[in-house]
Amino acid sequence: MTDRPTTLPTTYRAVIFDLGGVVFPSPIDVFRAYEREQGLPERFLSEVVLTDPDGGAWARLERGELSVAEFCTEFEAECTRAGQTIDASAVMNAVGEGFAPRPEMVAAITAIREHGLQTGALTNNWVADEPREGGLDSLIGVFDVVVESAVEGVRKPDPRIYELACERLGVRPDESVFLDDLGVNLKAARALGMTTIKVADPAAALAELADVLGFALDG
Repeated sequence: MTDRPTTLPTTYRAVIFDLGGVVFPSPIDVFRAYEREQGLPERFLSEVVLTDPDGGAWARLERGELSVAEFCTEFEAECTRAGQTIDASAVMNAVGEGFAPRPEMVAAITAIREHGLQTGALTNNWVADEPREGGLDSLIGVFDVVVESAVEGVRKPDPRIYELACERLGVRPDESVFLDDLGVNLKAARALGMTTIKVADPAAALAELADVLGFALDG
């Protein structure tokens, strides 16, 4: 679903993409699979994350305040307090497996740049203990700007990180389109004046983006 500001800019100058759940598969899919495999309640891991969305282990990992090893220790403790035992290292290893960009998203980003717009990545992420094959390094040259929560020490939905992405792209928020798979992140972007598209089905989201921009994204 696309949400546009009441007053549209004459032209959009940039498109900003979340990574996990948009350009890459979502870690949430790994959470669900792990829960099924281990017989945990559905959404258990997500509920633990949401228990303290700003101060919990997941948030601190994405702000670069914890290493992956430190996160695993603290997240396991949080899950234990919530009544279940997990292997956080196994979860994180699964998140890193097959971490490759979706080809249709890469093609769309390329088409956007060919039409003279800038592209940015705005991601809540963490510093991996070891480089992940097919990760951000595989997108070098695809984006004009990459803004990572673990590098900046601030994460979505904090307005500062959206403002930072726009500043580095040299655009106003209302001159940009932002794609994310989480409503809470889109709400914060809309509040700044960005046009937003929720990514549930990548193909549908790209069709919406093509409609917003006024040109085809499939080459």
